[in-house]
Amino acid sequence: MSWFKRVEKGIVTPTEQKKETPDGLWYKCPECKTVATMAEHKRLLSTCGNCNHHDRIDAAEYFEFLFDDGQFTELDADMHSGDPLHFVDTKAYPQRLVATEKTTGLRDAVRTAHGLSNGQGLVVAAMDFRFIGGSMGSVVGEKIARAIDYARQQRLPFLMISRSGGARMMEAGFSLMQMAKTSAKLALLSEAGVPYISLLTDPTTGGVTASFAMLGDFNIAEPGALIGFAGPRVIKETIGKDLPKGFQSAEFVLEHGFLDFIVDRKQLKQQLSDLLGMLRPTEAAEPVGAKLGQRTR
Repeated sequence: MSWFKRVEKGIVTPTEQKKETPDGLWYKCPECKTVATMAEHKRLLSTCGNCNHHDRIDAAEYFEFLFDDGQFTELDADMHSGDPLHFVDTKAYPQRLVATEKTTGLRDAVRTAHGLSNGQGLVVAAMDFRFIGGSMGSVVGEKIARAIDYARQQRLPFLMISRSGGARMMEAGFSLMQMAKTSAKLALLSEAGVPYISLLTDPTTGGVTASFAMLGDFNIAEPGALIGFAGPRVIKETIGKDLPKGFQSAEFVLEHGFLDFIVDRKQLKQQLSDLLGMLRPTEAAEPVGAKLGQRTR
């Protein structure tokens, strides 16, 4: 059985003859460690075929599968942040913005667009965690506000896909103002009787959770998403108690009444279509949330 043994010692394969698997062909689930091809992982919209773990995806990927044939019209694509406070930490804020724009190809942490989803008009604002942790600055708030205005004027349902670490510290008070601005715009959308669906993805925290992310006529989430305001350590130190298992997961938040339902990403488009089919905008000024017995703003 010598073919199973290396008889000769010191055999060395030249570097140019070595064959290695190219990067990007395989995906290993961080939860269950199942290995699958990247093609299969992408086909499942970046979810695990074994345990259904939902990987983070960017705004472009949401647009690709939510809009019919991936066709959409982007809103305010060229808007980018200024430096109102002349903020400097390890580097000046403008330098950080330029570096982040270069590495991500994004102008800021949210993209907004409108198009058809299963034949129905839809306006979508999708946050992107790659841009400074999806933090909410003045551009994020302004783009969301303009998208809400467009939805109200065109009487199109509005979908907000949140993924954020919270307010952008480099803009301080300017960032916090976006909480009030976006909430006020959503109140106008509600008065116009136009549906607003808020999708919370992993992670949705801080000022985003405290404002537009929790103001939907329907608040929904992806499985396993981290949803909260302050971090678990801060909460534990504040209340002086151990936190329950799964605290701040989408399932925990649903169980305690802060979500309407959890939706698998692979069924998201169809479930949105079914839901919006029941919530077609009406000419009446009565808020959609009031009709459904939802929480008022």
